[in-house]
Amino acid sequence: MTRVAVASLIVLAACGGQQSRSGPAAVAPARTAQMVDTAGKSVGSASLLEARGGLLLVLKLQRMPPGTHGLHIHEAGTCTPPTFESAGPHLNPDKRKHGARNPAGPHAGDLPNVRAQAGGAVDTTLTLSRDPLAELLTRGSAPRALVLHARADDMMTDPSGNSGDRIACGVLGA
Repeated sequence: MTRVAVASLIVLAACGGQQSRSGPAAVAPARTAQMVDTAGKSVGSASLLEARGGLLLVLKLQRMPPGTHGLHIHEAGTCTPPTFESAGPHLNPDKRKHGARNPAGPHAGDLPNVRAQAGGAVDTTLTLSRDPLAELLTRGSAPRALVLHARADDMMTDPSGNSGDRIACGVLGA
């Protein structure tokens, strides 16, 4: 399904319109985040939407270094530039190791890598399993941070997949 088709499904769902049967249709917004860079400047947004069969994470960023980047949900709902260490470690309530390729993993907050285009834009929608992230949708649960890293996540190395510095962060609020 193209990004345009997925975006159309999200808009239709928000407006109460007809939803396509060809993919995961968004049914309710869950959490949103305004993403900032290491200088504290806005670089875009992220929206986590509840959908039939899972969750959709819609990520729209600009001015990112071109290439592949690790993306994770971190424990604490704070994003203090320039290092974003205030976000703490990855969301990991089950005390597992990092990465989908790690036999003792993954963390609940481990997400797929995303790609920034040559001009620095990230415009992607990820379909995520509902189970490890259902806690994020619970009304009254603590906010969490969504963090973009400088390099690709290797999906194996504990604790962060060798994904490097934290270069953008946003608080997924209630």
